[in-house]
Amino acid sequence: MSDTESVVAVEEIEVEAVAPAGGLSVEEALKGVLKKALIHDGLARGLREASKALGRREAHLAVLCDSCDEESYVKLIEALCAEPEQKIPLIKVSDSKKLGEWAGLCVLDREGNARKVVGCSCVVVKDWGEQSAERDFLLQYFESN
Repeated sequence: MSDTESVVAVEEIEVEAVAPAGGLSVEEALKGVLKKALIHDGLARGLREASKALGRREAHLAVLCDSCDEESYVKLIEALCAEPEQKIPLIKVSDSKKLGEWAGLCVLDREGNARKVVGCSCVVVKDWGEQSAERDFLLQYFESN
């Protein structure tokens, strides 16, 4: 980095586990959106895929894990989301294993329970998939914050 490093302001949204009056929490809505995007092949998982999607401006939403230890990783994703041409909403979640499960980085057993979950630090939604109540809830949440 140079001596004339600029500080980029990023719009971060912390995920709350408490459900608002509508009955749908941000975390539940995010889980539903990620499942729909996974079905429609609209997820970019990991740093390489996520940075490509963010750089090409193909992303609609970025999800970053708070427990990520690599500071440069976090700075890169935040900077790509905060570019002035098109601000991309960034949501931070607390657990990388939970994000990995939502992004499909696990094996499901016969009962549908997740086994062998791989942690994921960053997921980008490139294609929302079909119209859903979770998507509308998240879009409304971004506009209000």
